[in-house]
Amino acid sequence: MQSFAPIKEKLFPAAAAKQIFGLIGEELSLVEAEFQDQASSNIQVINYLGDYLRASGGKRVRPALLILANYAVGGSGGADNVIRLATVMEMLHTATLVHDDIIDNADVRRNRTSINARFGNHTAVLMGDWLYMSAFQTSLKERSLEILDILTRLTRKMTEGELIQMTLIGSLSITENDYFDILRRKTAYLFSACCEIGAILGGSTREEQTALANYGMELGVAFQLSDDILDLTSDAEKLGKAAGTDLLEGKLTLPLISLLQKQPELRPRLEKVMLDGDYAHLTREELKERLDTNGTLDEIKLVAESYIDRARKSLDVLPKSEYRSCLEDTLDFVTKRNN
Repeated sequence: MQSFAPIKEKLFPAAAAKQIFGLIGEELSLVEAEFQDQASSNIQVINYLGDYLRASGGKRVRPALLILANYAVGGSGGADNVIRLATVMEMLHTATLVHDDIIDNADVRRNRTSINARFGNHTAVLMGDWLYMSAFQTSLKERSLEILDILTRLTRKMTEGELIQMTLIGSLSITENDYFDILRRKTAYLFSACCEIGAILGGSTREEQTALANYGMELGVAFQLSDDILDLTSDAEKLGKAAGTDLLEGKLTLPLISLLQKQPELRPRLEKVMLDGDYAHLTREELKERLDTNGTLDEIKLVAESYIDRARKSLDVLPKSEYRSCLEDTLDFVTKRNN
């Protein structure tokens, strides 16, 4: 079974790792075992591909959120059905990454060759589909139409987000509203669903369920804003994937949308970067310097903080507990992480 020690060390500052992963470390080990079980098959190639994907590791933030939300409303986070649904969310997330890498033609994921680069697009898309269907089959064991409804709406939203983003690839006319619409569909709805399903499994009140769904949504937005900053300011070793790829793939994120509003003269150079697929005409170093010197990065960080503040306020309806405190600590991590 995979150890979570190296993941914790990279993901969180030491204190946060001890507080969050230390509290639910046993449950996350159960998720890892369940993932291994659910991603296995009597078909040899599926077993091989499943092992390859799981061996890539990952932060396991989404199953952790489901488990913490469950405990925070008085549930039993180590119960079989909670572990099973936490695994479902990680399987769905993994499937989206597989499909995203195909669409983006990405070569690296989590510091190793992506499944599409290693085995080809045909194999990767089928494995992603298999993971999706296996996740839904596993979720049916709960016999909950409410949870199934959340999962189907989530999958539709994520697909819509990808399609909307595809229509805006290479466009410098994307608005902030477009950006946040795509962000919520592709990223934040999954965070929200994790927290809401955890609450449902824990027997929460309707108020607690809504609050945790809102918490997950706000957290998801802040998480992606942080990702978009890191894509422009971090490096491949820390990110576990190529850095600076969003712009090369024709995706304009909020930092660059804001930068263009301040410096419209950059428009032709940014267009050239997207068209050529390299930073020959506008280096990442120059972009980072411009984002720093005109205060754009600080502004985006403040936007992320505003979502963190709303997420924190959502937790006010929950009884005080070490699990609620962990959900609060997770918010602190989002704005301080480096990968």
